[in-house]
Amino acid sequence: MSDKDQKLAIVTGASRGLGAAIAERLGARGYHVVAVARTTGALEELDDRIRAVGGAATLAPMDVTQPAAMIQLVQAVLDRWGGCDLWAHAAIHAAPLGPAPHVDPKDMDRSISTNITATHGLSVLIEPLLRARNGTALFFDDPRGGESFFGAYGATKAAQIAFARSWQAENQRIGPRVVIATPKPMPTAIRGRFFPGEDRSALTPCRTEADRILSELAI
Repeated sequence: MSDKDQKLAIVTGASRGLGAAIAERLGARGYHVVAVARTTGALEELDDRIRAVGGAATLAPMDVTQPAAMIQLVQAVLDRWGGCDLWAHAAIHAAPLGPAPHVDPKDMDRSISTNITATHGLSVLIEPLLRARNGTALFFDDPRGGESFFGAYGATKAAQIAFARSWQAENQRIGPRVVIATPKPMPTAIRGRFFPGEDRSALTPCRTEADRILSELAI
């Protein structure tokens, strides 16, 4: 099988949590996974897990907020695979909780850059790859907009999903398909920061949610 015949998934935010679980499960389903995240060590651990289930991955230790890096990534995917079957976008900046007027300006800037600006930039770059293979863009909702102390995260995550919903509506007839999943509460590091002391045994494992979401996509 040539690279251009291989099923290909790009997972942004692949180092931990649901993004890592999605990447691992895609590897088990026969996808070559391009795993994008800033943390090299976590990506290497993910690669070991993907190999353990018979899959293969290309590690891309890059920051999604750096346009030049993302252009380089997409060009490499185009040259080698000619397109992309699935883009799963799990990259997120979760600013610390606090009263809305007291959000650190640096945290707000980072939230906007990661959760909104980078999402738009990636959609511009990856859409042609998805069109080439009639692919799917997958987003993950976390409806915190308007909740107390979630000013930065809630607002920028809501904006990200609003952008995805517009793209979804525009593509109903022409593609690529845009899917917005709403994961159940999971024992991620981000949730642990938001809800310290929570009984994590009552939460749904990330791998369980990854399996459910991918099965609902029918891929």
